[in-house]
Amino acid sequence: MFDYAEFTTRNIGFVTQAEQTKLRDATVFVCGTGGMGGACILGLVRAGVGKLIIADLDEFEVSNLNRQVFAFDHTMDRHKAEATAEIARQINPEIEIEVHHGDWTEQVDALIDRAIIVVNGTDDLGASLLLYRRARALGKTVIDAYASPLPSVYVTAPTDKPHEEKFGYPTIGTDWDKLKDDQINQAFLLESEWVVIHSSSRNYIDLEIVGDVVAGKRSRMSFAPMVITTGQLMCYEVINAVLDRPHGTDNRGYFFNPYKARVERPKPAIVAAIMRPLVRRFLNGLMK
Repeated sequence: MFDYAEFTTRNIGFVTQAEQTKLRDATVFVCGTGGMGGACILGLVRAGVGKLIIADLDEFEVSNLNRQVFAFDHTMDRHKAEATAEIARQINPEIEIEVHHGDWTEQVDALIDRAIIVVNGTDDLGASLLLYRRARALGKTVIDAYASPLPSVYVTAPTDKPHEEKFGYPTIGTDWDKLKDDQINQAFLLESEWVVIHSSSRNYIDLEIVGDVVAGKRSRMSFAPMVITTGQLMCYEVINAVLDRPHGTDNRGYFFNPYKARVERPKPAIVAAIMRPLVRRFLNGLMK
């Protein structure tokens, strides 16, 4: 017979009994239940978070098996959020999970408003911008990660510089569902520049393949240790928010380098400005 107190008994010590109650009562909105979003959800469910709102557009496919924690042979061709909710209930039968498909965009304000914090687990630029814009308008914080070969996490509060401005995206003033391909490609290139400037990611991947990714010739690379570690870093920041603990980072974030067992934090603005044209030339060279 399931018992929540017994289920979470080993949490006590990392959290107090009162904090565990806060986790049980908390509502978290995770948009995107595949790689990083799924890993974050798994941590939240096992930590005893009692209420989740989850959304996804896709179904699990074979290529997801290499990294997505709710992708199994028996969940193939099933809607990701539906399958995720089913497995989460097998872990905690008392958890309250509200599942959304593509309809989440029509209810985004209500979903964000009901949550303590928002986790961006989608890799779609338009959907990400919608989350950021509406979360900011509603005074909610967003937890996210960079498109990086190293695990990363950043936390954008509603008082921080808007997400699009931080990267300099050419999307400001464009409706989230009216983005053109050149805007999407430019935004991805700008995020790639940030990753190369502020981390040592380039040292741990095949740069020829990276060039194909940046040029849009192939899908992004993904690796289970990186994806799952990133999801867990995001989970920690959710727990910080729920328990009113200080966040471990801000909207600049950090990268965790498991190859060197160190944290890599963003460089000073003047150093980044000096490096940017060199990095841009480097990325343009890869695309050729």
